[in-house]
Amino acid sequence: MRQVPASTMIELLLPIWQRVLRVSSITAEDNFFDLGGDSSLALELFTEIARVCGRNLPPVMIYHTPTVGALAALLEDPSTPRVPPLVPLKPAGKEPPVFVTHGLGGSVIDFFQVVRNIQTSHPIYGMQSRGIDGVDAPFDRIEDIARFYLDAVKELQPRGPYILIGYSFGGLVTLEMAQRLTAGGERVALLAMLDSYPNPRYLPLQQRIRLAIQQARKRASGKPKRWLDLAASYQPSSDTVLSSTMQRFRDNSFLALERYQPSFYSGKIHFVRAAIPTSFPADAAAVWGPVAKQLAVDTVPGDHLGIMSTHYKELAAVLSRYLREAVSS
Repeated sequence: MRQVPASTMIELLLPIWQRVLRVSSITAEDNFFDLGGDSSLALELFTEIARVCGRNLPPVMIYHTPTVGALAALLEDPSTPRVPPLVPLKPAGKEPPVFVTHGLGGSVIDFFQVVRNIQTSHPIYGMQSRGIDGVDAPFDRIEDIARFYLDAVKELQPRGPYILIGYSFGGLVTLEMAQRLTAGGERVALLAMLDSYPNPRYLPLQQRIRLAIQQARKRASGKPKRWLDLAASYQPSSDTVLSSTMQRFRDNSFLALERYQPSFYSGKIHFVRAAIPTSFPADAAAVWGPVAKQLAVDTVPGDHLGIMSTHYKELAAVLSRYLREAVSS
C-alpha cells in the first residue's frame, strides 16, 4: 500500500467516523468511546476503513488508537501493525489488574459492554490472541496460549494476587494460567470461568450421554447444533473480518480446544453458567466439581452468546461481586 500523509488520512477518516458514529462534527482528537462508540460500531468502522483505505485491521485496534489522529498515524504506516497481547479495556487506579480472556472469536472487544458495566476501581486488561493481526501464526495448544499470556501478565504484574476471568474458550485458557501460577507458588485471588466447557470427550460419562440426548432432540426438532457451532458463530459477519486470517485463527482454536484436557485445580473456580444451555452441558457442577477443590456456580439469564451481548448487565453484576469478594478475602 502506498504511504499516505497523515493529514490526507485524517481527511479520509473524518467522514467515516461521522457516518459510523452519526456525529456531524468530529475533530482529530475526539475519542471513539467518548463519542458513543462500542464494539459493534468498531466493527462497522473498520469495515468502512477497509473499503475506503484498503487496510484490513482487527477492530480491537480501536483501544490502542481511539482518536482519528492516532488511527491516521497507524494507517499511514504501510507496515502491518501488531496487536499487543494486553489491551487496556478500563483504566483505573493502582489496585491489582483484572485480566479477561476472549472466547473462540479471538477478540476481547466482545467484552466491551460487560467491562463498561463492571463496578470496580481495578484496571481491566483484555488478553488478545497472537495471530489475530495476521502477522504471527496463531497457537493451536491452550498450554501455549496460557504461557504467551502469562509472559505479558507478569511483565505488567510480576507478583500476585492475580485476578483472571475467561469467557467460553477463554475460560479454559485462564484455568491453565491459574494452574501454572499456583504451581509456581503465586496466589490466584479469582478464577472466574464464564460458560466454559471442555471438549465433550473430556466430560464425565453421564454428561456426555445427556449432551448426546440433548443434541438428538435438537436434530429431531429441525434445529441441529454440532457441539460448539454456537461458539463458532460468535464471529463478526463482515467479510473483511472473516478473512483467511480469521479462518486460520478459528481453525487453530478448535484444534487447541480438542486437544486440551483440564487437570485438577487445587483452588476455587467461580463459574457463571448461561440459564439456557443450548449446545453445552446443562449441569456445570457435574462437569467442574470433580476438577476443582472448590466450585461456586452462578446463573445469568440468556444463552451462551446472550450473557455477553444481551444480559451483560446481569453478568457484570456477578463479576462485580466476585471482584469485591476477591479483594476482601
